[in-house]
Amino acid sequence: MSESTKKISVLFVCMGNICRSPTAEGVFRKLVSDAGLEERIIADSAG
Repeated sequence: MSESTKKISVLFVCMGNICRSPTAEGVFRKLVSDAGLEERIIADSAG
């Protein structure tokens, strides 16, 4: 896989608050979408 096609994975984890990591994921996904990078960046949350 070339540098231009590599996917970047981002995982948000918070063990202190069940709402914090999904909120961070949602905000990050919106920023990724606004930047037109949906094909390159994968976001998820846990915790």
